[in-house]
Formats: sequence, C-alpha cells, structure tokens
Amino acid sequence: MIRTMNLHVNGRVFNVEVDPETPLLYILRNDLGLKAAKPACGLEQCGACKVLVDGRGMPSCRKPVSFFEGKEIVTLEGIDEAGMHVVQRAFVAEQAAQCGYCTAGFILATVTLLRQNPHPNDDEIRAALARHLCRCGTYDRILRAVRRAAEEVRV
Repeated sequence: MIRTMNLHVNGRVFNVEVDPETPLLYILRNDLGLKAAKPACGLEQCGACKVLVDGRGMPSCRKPVSFFEGKEIVTLEGIDEAGMHVVQRAFVAEQAAQCGYCTAGFILATVTLLRQNPHPNDDEIRAALARHLCRCGTYDRILRAVRRAAEEVRV
C-alpha cells in the first residue's frame, strides 16, 4: 500500500509516495537521487549502504523506510555543507578509495567513530570499521586515512 511519508534527509524534509516496506536505500537512490549509499550484499553485512540515523551509523539496505520516519538521516552527500568533510579529505590524501564502492560506508563509520572518540587507537579504529568490507583491499590506506582525520580533528 503506497502512502506519503516525511523523511528528514541531509537537513531537508522530503515528502515521498512509497510503499512503507521499501528499504530506505532504494528511496534514497531512486526517489531522492542520493547515490553515495550503495546496494551490495543486501544483508546489512558489508557497510556499503551505511547512513547516519540520529547520529548513529546504520545500514539502509533492508530496514523499511517506515522505520526511518521522524528520524534524522544523513548520507555522505550531507555530512559537510561547506565542501569536503575532514574525513573525506583524509581519504583522498591517503588514496583510501580505490574503486569507491565501499567508501561512503567507511567515511560515515569514521565520522561516527571520531564523534564518539576523537583519539582512537588502531584497535579502536579496526573495531569501528570491522563490519565494513573493501573489495579492493585498501585497508591499510583506510587505517592511515582514519589516523590522519583523527589528527586533523585534534587541531
């Protein structure tokens, strides 16, 4: 059954006509044109579809859009209105995004980590990113990017 839902995404309110059981990922990509979150495993296991929901990282590939109504959703496109977020700059500087498919999830997980713990050690970084998969295997670069972002946040 199709109904109108109000979604708060990247600081804006969108009224969308959707089946409330449709996964949020498809609404973001197909209805709102926000392509950073990617469809990949479809099982909430790889992190490619991650978004921030009320400030916490959450997969968007399986949960129905109705779950997100009234919550504040932020995608990679909305993490920094002024340009590139410090984490994005660090990923570019360390060449941590090879194919780019997983990058949005890793960046949002890093943003969440640094908000909770601006001075993480390597074990804490690995734990925060453990549920994210990089098909290209750039894990060392990603680790360097997170360290760089943490250093910039400290300044």
